[in-house]
Amino acid sequence: MVDVLADIWDRVLRTLQKNHSNIWRSWFEQIEPISLENGWLRIGVPERSWQQYLMQTCNESLKEAVQEITGHLISLEYVYTDQENILESDLANYQGDETGIFYFSPDYTFDNFVVGPCNRLAHAACVAVSESPGHTYNPLFIHGSVGLGKTHLLQATCQSLLKQDKQRRITYMSCETFVNDFIRAVEEGKLYDFRYNYRHVDVLVIDDVQFLTERERSQEEFFHTFNTLYQSRKQIILSADCSPAEIPKLEERLVSRFNQGLVTRIDKPCYETRMAILHKKAQMRGIEPPEEVICFIARKIERNTRELEGALTKIHGMAMLYDGKITLELARQALGEEPTPPGRQISISQIIDAVSNCFNVRLSDLQGKRRSRSIAFPRQVCMYLARDLTAHSLEEIGGYFGGRDHTTVLHAYRNIDRLYDNDEKTRFLVDGLVVGLTQR
Repeated sequence: MVDVLADIWDRVLRTLQKNHSNIWRSWFEQIEPISLENGWLRIGVPERSWQQYLMQTCNESLKEAVQEITGHLISLEYVYTDQENILESDLANYQGDETGIFYFSPDYTFDNFVVGPCNRLAHAACVAVSESPGHTYNPLFIHGSVGLGKTHLLQATCQSLLKQDKQRRITYMSCETFVNDFIRAVEEGKLYDFRYNYRHVDVLVIDDVQFLTERERSQEEFFHTFNTLYQSRKQIILSADCSPAEIPKLEERLVSRFNQGLVTRIDKPCYETRMAILHKKAQMRGIEPPEEVICFIARKIERNTRELEGALTKIHGMAMLYDGKITLELARQALGEEPTPPGRQISISQIIDAVSNCFNVRLSDLQGKRRSRSIAFPRQVCMYLARDLTAHSLEEIGGYFGGRDHTTVLHAYRNIDRLYDNDEKTRFLVDGLVVGLTQR
């Protein structure tokens, strides 16, 4: 029976991965079915956040897959197997939507956060707060545009704090929920309960605090809640899409309170950070896209992490509909990149000719082993243009230049890409070559 159950569960996971790749996570492989009887499949999970993710995000898809595999109507039960750590107060640690419960995502941990120049200070501050809440940075205010990782850092901090002390009372919610709770408390005459709930916590975390704009009574209430917690040395963490001083019509006394701790900004990720983010997201989903696909996505999508993740999910989903193989051509199709029009296709030979004429170097030099800058730089420009203007893979491009491997081509691309962003002379040179090649 155990082997049969394990086989059913394995087939369920494969079905889920194929039909619902957007919710698939690599840690699903660690989940074990406990029993299948009386129309119930009991599934054991070792992490509370896993249990919550499965119930909230995957339940209908999993149920559909189980019923497809077994041919029977089956209900699912997710059993938290770490019985020693179950506390009656567990649910009191989370507050959020109108149900009163907010569940943290298992994706949003410090281990899954990619640190780069754009977010290094914000990450370090959150780690410090998780190690010494109420003392190191209080309040901590993180701001930045959408999809850059603010929510990830807030939830990672909360989950780290709970791992250290499961009885620690943490209230995490959006500012909109805080405002709605306050309005409801006023309407129902339950202000005492509202104030008690918010002012008797160990950690208060409010996401998108810019929603306090133009809400005078909510600002007044938040001001007194802030003061009560701060004076009790309780940790306060806030996020917004702009700095405190830039939030419209926010009372000056609140701006002053928010600024008295650490205010740190998260910026748009650079190319290298986008690459690392994509590698991390792929690892979380248990997939291994070719390096050239990772490069393509990182080059095409620059704005935020959320769009990078969405692109990777879309490409993976399309791959699962076909043979499961992720290729550069599939990635281009998934992200809607138009193919080079007929008659305008550019060959590597044309690129080599253009670069040879521009730098006055020979083909034998570009394909040879010499590494002097007078040869290495034109060679890297060739590889950069070949990567951008042709459909050849990294391995194929390397083959044109003396059989170099794909990592050499990738290094060349990254070097020229960095110079293109930071050196006007290089940008002028590359743009001139591109115009010359595409307008032939």
